[in-house]
Amino acid sequence: MSETLEELAIRIAKALPGAVKGHKVAVGELTVDVEPGEIVRVMTTLRDDPAFDFKLLIDVCGVDFPARAKRFDVVYHLLSLTKNRRLRVKAEVSEGAGVPSIVALYPAANWYERETFDMFGVVFSGHPDLRRILTDYGFSGHPLRKDFPLTGYVELRYDDEQKRVVYQPVKLAQEFRDFDFLSPWEGAPFILPGDEKAAAQENKK
Repeated sequence: MSETLEELAIRIAKALPGAVKGHKVAVGELTVDVEPGEIVRVMTTLRDDPAFDFKLLIDVCGVDFPARAKRFDVVYHLLSLTKNRRLRVKAEVSEGAGVPSIVALYPAANWYERETFDMFGVVFSGHPDLRRILTDYGFSGHPLRKDFPLTGYVELRYDDEQKRVVYQPVKLAQEFRDFDFLSPWEGAPFILPGDEKAAAQENKK
């Protein structure tokens, strides 16, 4: 019988005493909550222990909860090809606090950690080149924080018409869209291409 996600969570907790705070199984996926300061030990064990064998890092991202004491979640997604398993590892981080970089363990984490730093402001200590990766040089703020204003910050960009670098306010215009949530086959107020043939056949009967 194959191991359940609950059993896997228990094995991970036993292998990492003091590092794992808890776990949750939802929608067929396992999430393990860990201490941020233990992330290197956690990832080393998950990668190198043959019982887990999570050799692939799929993603590192952030989640913002402004009202929470530990504002950010740093989320790691791992994949084991040999075990055919996926795992989500999550660490809660306070604003201004950092989390150790795992670039030495998973080189793929390099740009993922830079993106999380750029978008949320989470610092990864020990990262070899922690600088912005998506926003422009000279940009202020972190755009995926919930309190990031839609206007107000200033960005720096090169204007091709003026042939020089210009400063301008950041504007994140969001287009209003109206959805009727009906499929074209159920709710379209017009005849779809091809349907006119079906209507002609019905008229012949």
